[in-house]
Amino acid sequence: MKSSVLTATLLVAALTATAADAQRQRPGPPAAPAKAAGPAAPTARDWRTPDPNDVLVIDTNKGRIIVEMVPEVAPETTARIRELAQEHFYDGQTFFRVIEGFMAQTGDPQNTGLGGSSKPDIKGELIFRRDAETPWTLVADQVTLEHGIIKSMPVASQSMSLAPMTSDGKVQAWGLFCAGTAGMARADDPNSGNSQFYLMRDAYPRLEKRYAAWGRVISGEDVVKQIKVGEPVAEPQDKMERLRLLSDMPEKDRPKIRLIDPKGAWFKAEIARVKAEKGSLFSACDVNIPVEVK
Repeated sequence: MKSSVLTATLLVAALTATAADAQRQRPGPPAAPAKAAGPAAPTARDWRTPDPNDVLVIDTNKGRIIVEMVPEVAPETTARIRELAQEHFYDGQTFFRVIEGFMAQTGDPQNTGLGGSSKPDIKGELIFRRDAETPWTLVADQVTLEHGIIKSMPVASQSMSLAPMTSDGKVQAWGLFCAGTAGMARADDPNSGNSQFYLMRDAYPRLEKRYAAWGRVISGEDVVKQIKVGEPVAEPQDKMERLRLLSDMPEKDRPKIRLIDPKGAWFKAEIARVKAEKGSLFSACDVNIPVEVK
């Protein structure tokens, strides 16, 4: 920068003129960015009632957690969880490994991570095949990759534009490990899932296509985050007092549950609102699916 020398009088005059010019040219405060209008209140047509055979009601010592299983994503895994639930296998089992910012693991009668049921291991449903008949609501189209929702689960998928090029007319898809996603634990072998599962406390994308996602917490994520942390968790460990299918509960005890239908108009407006708010940071994990439990 070149320097210049001014007399005191000229310096004062220059500073005064500069300040005056700056005042004339200074713009006013920037307008606050317009917020995307939220969708109108949902109507009766915007809600759906989940299949009671696909809903787990988990009563813990910290409160109730409700999980919707999604067989469209992991049919063998959800069948195993359903079978063990009906046998009361999970009643009394603890959350033996709980990591802050990650997940809460349970489903091992030994509480060590080494145990399981007497049933044979199941294959790892790390990905599934999606076709035009899969109940899918598009959330974001990234040309070759799509994000969407199946029931309550955020899912990533190859674009359906690739389906005509595949032998079965389908494309690969997989569950996203957002906060609340239910995943199947396993050993090193991808086909070693048995009874242990975990509930995500926060999003953890590194699990995608490496572990089977099979459902999502639709109520009680706050309870999941209250579970005692530890690896392993020190005694006393928090536990599942009872885990039941909604369909197996007596009618008088059965909670009445409904969720926003991702195929409805309200949800589509909500997607648009969240996209406008998040901008380039938008993820399918950002889309909340309201639920009512009575």
